[in-house]
Amino acid sequence: MLSPSLRFKVAAVQAAPVAFELEASIRKLEQFTKTASKAGADLVVFPEGFLSAYPWRYAFDATIGARELRGRQWYARYHQSAVAIPSPEFDHLCSIAREHDVLLSIGIIEKERDTLYCTAILLSRKGELLYAHRKLIPTAAERLVWGRGAGDGLQVVDTDIGRVGGLICWENYMPAARLALYQQGIEVYIAPNADDLPAWVASMQHIAKEGRCFVVSVNQFTRVDDFPSDYPPFTASHHDRQPDGSAWTPEAILSHGGSCIVGPLGTFIAEPVWDQEAIVYGELNRGDLVEARMDFDAVGSYSRPDIFTLTVNKKPGTNVYFSDE
Repeated sequence: MLSPSLRFKVAAVQAAPVAFELEASIRKLEQFTKTASKAGADLVVFPEGFLSAYPWRYAFDATIGARELRGRQWYARYHQSAVAIPSPEFDHLCSIAREHDVLLSIGIIEKERDTLYCTAILLSRKGELLYAHRKLIPTAAERLVWGRGAGDGLQVVDTDIGRVGGLICWENYMPAARLALYQQGIEVYIAPNADDLPAWVASMQHIAKEGRCFVVSVNQFTRVDDFPSDYPPFTASHHDRQPDGSAWTPEAILSHGGSCIVGPLGTFIAEPVWDQEAIVYGELNRGDLVEARMDFDAVGSYSRPDIFTLTVNKKPGTNVYFSDE
């Protein structure tokens, strides 16, 4: 069991990858990690789908009853820019955490054979994989592109800053998933996401206050020019338009950010940052956790196990087992 530091610093990186370009995106991740580490960050957190794209406004030319060749080709390109565990690219990520002596949380598009998953990984300061959490339920059109995760990814792990875990984007609206993390004693709750609506920030404050934990919410700041010039939604021949009906321009914003860090009473340690690339820093004090739980503890003083129970199936999502017997 680790003895966590009382005070520590976290960094939420509000930036976009070089979409569909894995090597270039890893270089960008390495530079941000270096900067955050030099600023004293113990934990560096990257958004959902940072390696190597959240595929804004594109369902890969799929409609009910039909799929187009162009969409299949772009899916293959998306697959090529994804990260396999293990792989040389994954080893590179491990070396970045090790070189800069940080806990490193990254939203990746993970590939296992030909299926993609929206995954959040946490790497130790030594470059070891502490957990890989696959998004349990992809939202809306994401369900075509990404597979579903399993209960083995609902993990909270001991680190030198405390017990760390998290959920991805709208998984955070799943009360049972949150409760599974609370029950494991989560202290630093990581929420990589792709939601820049004001209501999302309110949800992050609610979760921090409900779970009496620190919440690190991190989203991309993304523009059209972060994507390849031939990316279908933003080409002149495509029917998609900006909300005001105009054609897409290179500087048009797709995600406004809103990354923030919240304390265990629901108040901001670092307020949301909008419409810019930034590293959002927060100085956290573990003493605040105990103080916040004096009058409310979701799995302690405010739990009623005589009334409520939750069963979590933590088996991996494997349905074929081979036996020599």
